[in-house]
Amino acid sequence: MRTEKIYIDTEYIKLDSLLKIGGFGTGGQAKLLVQNGGVLVNGEVCTMRGKKMRPGDTAECNGIVLEVCAK
Repeated sequence: MRTEKIYIDTEYIKLDSLLKIGGFGTGGQAKLLVQNGGVLVNGEVCTMRGKKMRPGDTAECNGIVLEVCAK
């Protein structure tokens, strides 16, 4: 499993935007990935593409973990 840190300078980032930045395709592809239950947020399946991801949160998909970090 590979972990990538995604740095943000805002309070939060929406899950679909995080996946897009993390390289999981376009916004539409990220939306489908989330809606189909293909993403774990902090270890649990999440189907809310607008989920607010704050520093310390993780999103996992296809063996890749995206960790939200503050700048």
